[in-house]
Amino acid sequence: MEKYPLLFSDQFKYRFGRHFLLWFSWWVFSGVLYSFSCAPLFVPYIERLSCAMTESLFFTAAHIFMAYTLMYFVVPKFILKGKYPLAAIMVFVVIVLTGVIAALISNYVVMPFRKEFFPKFYPAASANYATFYLSFLAGLRGGITVGGMAAAIKLMKYWYVKEQRNLQLQKENAETQLQLLKAQVHPHFLFNTLNNVYAHTQSSSPVASGLVLGLSDMLRYILYECNQPLVPLSKEIKMIRDYVKLEAVRYGNKPDINIDVEGDVDEYQIAPLLLLPLVENCFKHGASDMLENPWINMHIYFEKNIMHLKIMNGKAPSKAVSKVGGIGLQNLTKRLQFLYEGKHNFSIIEDVDVFVVNLDIELQRQKVNVPAVALKYA
Repeated sequence: MEKYPLLFSDQFKYRFGRHFLLWFSWWVFSGVLYSFSCAPLFVPYIERLSCAMTESLFFTAAHIFMAYTLMYFVVPKFILKGKYPLAAIMVFVVIVLTGVIAALISNYVVMPFRKEFFPKFYPAASANYATFYLSFLAGLRGGITVGGMAAAIKLMKYWYVKEQRNLQLQKENAETQLQLLKAQVHPHFLFNTLNNVYAHTQSSSPVASGLVLGLSDMLRYILYECNQPLVPLSKEIKMIRDYVKLEAVRYGNKPDINIDVEGDVDEYQIAPLLLLPLVENCFKHGASDMLENPWINMHIYFEKNIMHLKIMNGKAPSKAVSKVGGIGLQNLTKRLQFLYEGKHNFSIIEDVDVFVVNLDIELQRQKVNVPAVALKYA
């Protein structure tokens, strides 16, 4: 999008420039096009052109109403959300209103203007239903044209920006996978080594044995199951529990950690490793910084297909953390926008001595394979 700032940038100077260019071009085009109908042909062309340019400027008000109503109300509120019947109704209403505005401008602005500057050809006459109807139809000609152009431009820009964002996310995802491949140890070697360590620590150190087993489960999940677009939510939560156990031991079992899950997590699927950065953040800015009584609370519950997640953790009062968060939270925000656009709400609240994370996300239910049942007939 940086290649075409005049078309796609949201900076004020570019937005103002492209809108000014659109309406200036439309004004000149309309003035030249209707210069032959503004006054009788025996009137010198330069006079007819000046008349048409002025009238075109008057009618631009109706055209602006139609274009911006379509671009900033009908298209985003109805068309892009797939509400096509309502969109058709709203387009019809906008067309009628535009015709009415154009007719009012014609009868009460343009006609007095013509009588003032061309009294010989347009003697005084009052507006009536016939002139109002003809002005209504005439005003729609230009309004529908420029309104259609504006809506097409809006849709083109929307799909172009969305495509560029998807390409950027795909590029970042490819780069991330490449970095993981560079750093990845061969899984067979890794798990064989962990199994050997587990076997040697089972009798001598049960705690270490349990930690090795938890780490092995985590790595197996990350390496073998997270290459799917969706994973069972139950496995994602199990991986988080394993991670929390490992981190708790690393901090000397000091943190008071509570994980409360309400509902049947086996019913749902989620993008893999989506929740882990939130838990990592709790230890990074909570348990690792607090000298005494660190604590972490995690609560998950469901309303229909909406998963509500709330994570709270204490922090040292003197610890200040950027509102933006680290690279993990930035990547999480991008993944949510890409994978769950329009289906999530994500917020982080930082208080004096507590962090609060709220995530509401609409999840897919797992597909259940129903076994075939043999039917017996009498």
